[in-house]
Amino acid sequence: MRLNGVDAPELGTRSGQDAKRWMVNFLRGKDVECKLNGERTHDRWVGVCFADGEDIGAAVIAAGHALDCARYSNGRYRQLETSAARSRLKRAGYCR
Repeated sequence: MRLNGVDAPELGTRSGQDAKRWMVNFLRGKDVECKLNGERTHDRWVGVCFADGEDIGAAVIAAGHALDCARYSNGRYRQLETSAARSRLKRAGYCR
C-alpha cells in the first residue's frame, strides 16, 4: 500500500526504519480502511488510508516521519510537516 500524497523515507535508511517502527506502533489494535484511487506504483495500490477514522498520511507527517508530496496531495498535508522533518528528510524529486 502506498499512501497517496505522502513522501516517506526509504526502508533502507535509518529514517525509514524509524518511520516503520512508528507506523507499526500507531496502527497496533486499530481498524484500517483505505480508499484506493485505482493506481498502482511499484506493485502497490495507492490510496488514502484511515486508522479508526484518522488519516494515516496526516498522522505520519504530523509525527515528523514523512513529508507532503504536493504533486499527489495538492498540498493537503503541507501544513502538517514539522520543521525537524523538513531539515532531516530529503524530499523526493518528484514531490517538489
